[in-house]
Amino acid sequence: MAKLPKYAIIVAGGSGSRMQAAIPKQFLEVAGKPILMHTIEQFYKYNPQIRIVVVLPQQQLDAWRKLCQKHQFKLFHMTVPGGDTRFGSVKNGLDTVFGEALVAVHDGVRPFVEVKTIEAAFEAAEKDGSAVVAVSPKDSIRELTDDGSRAVPRAKYKLVQTPQCFRASILRKAYEQPEQEHFTDDASVVESIGEAITLVEGSYRNIKITTPEDLILAEAFAGSQP
Repeated sequence: MAKLPKYAIIVAGGSGSRMQAAIPKQFLEVAGKPILMHTIEQFYKYNPQIRIVVVLPQQQLDAWRKLCQKHQFKLFHMTVPGGDTRFGSVKNGLDTVFGEALVAVHDGVRPFVEVKTIEAAFEAAEKDGSAVVAVSPKDSIRELTDDGSRAVPRAKYKLVQTPQCFRASILRKAYEQPEQEHFTDDASVVESIGEAITLVEGSYRNIKITTPEDLILAEAFAGSQP
């Protein structure tokens, strides 16, 4: 059986508000280059033939082109303008995927995803149709209730990361439906059409850089890359 082509839709729609930064968080530098470049490099390390699609807000496309020139960033990728929401951005990215394929959707500000994690997610998606990277919570968890809160067993919970990989046909069908408020990631969109979700073990290094504290951690991780 022929191997399905592989795509990575890298969604980078951040504005930098929670980062308290003047520039979008995906363009902030870690170890001398924008976070988004580190993210693209990880997928390229996994497979130089992977088709990389970067989804950015329309008003950031020109700034990204200039950053690529400044840093002489030559790794081939397509850029696509994003939608008003993450749902819309993924949908726009999906328009570049032709026929049946395996598609990974990944946060542009998760630059430390490990190659072995990407590999495991694609392998599981090829076998089961879906693969969502997740880790176990380290902290105790409490659930908010009408009259306060209550302890819940953390062994029954997972913290969801990206990449989230799917067969293109499943992802397309899921994104044909109208957007709903409870859609927080691709897994929730796909699950809503009745598809089962397979979990793949992630890594605590695979952080989403969102706040100034995360940048400190990112510099530390970048300095200790294997």
